[in-house]
Amino acid sequence: MKSEPDDHLEAGRRLFAQECRFIAGADRIEAVPASPLPEIAFAGRSNVGKSSLINALTGRATLARVSHTPGRTQQLNFFDLAGRLVLVDLPGFGYARVAKQKVQEWTGLIEQYLRGRPNLRRVCLLADARRGPLPVDIAFMDKLDAAAVSYQVVLTKIDKLKPAELAERQLALAAELKTHVAAHPEIIVTSAHDGVGMADLRAALAALAAPGRFN
Repeated sequence: MKSEPDDHLEAGRRLFAQECRFIAGADRIEAVPASPLPEIAFAGRSNVGKSSLINALTGRATLARVSHTPGRTQQLNFFDLAGRLVLVDLPGFGYARVAKQKVQEWTGLIEQYLRGRPNLRRVCLLADARRGPLPVDIAFMDKLDAAAVSYQVVLTKIDKLKPAELAERQLALAAELKTHVAAHPEIIVTSAHDGVGMADLRAALAALAAPGRFN
């Protein structure tokens, strides 16, 4: 008999092996598609690796657009996973090589979406493991706390760190999360480059999906 953790990992693997397709892009709140499905949003600073992570999670190299230029994701992109879960790739916050007015528009759109989406089950807040949570990340956490939106921190690019450095980042981040009321206590460490952490993240997200034949 498999252990419960193994069952969760298998459920995540099976769900994310199913078809995942782009369904809509929204550059204004009126264009956000109506959906009864649970949603998971991926947020983070520009160029933190949101699109790469979504591609690695779903095993599809070009599902979400990847760019080395900050600010290339300029709308909310919605992806349907097996009719059980919707993944939402949000524009990056913080630095981006675009006009300041455009960044303000993205910020307003993101805040409207986060505050007004009843089926949003969790925000995966990505942070670059090499830098840890920066002031802009913590400010975003504060906004999620104020909006009572549940979020979980996902450290990206851990392949760029030595184990001791990663452990130090995790300890500091765990201490920070204790001060945030809407934060999930578990930190998931990942690398889209070598696949580390993908099984754990798939399992965590599958637990939030609508029931279906891939349970």
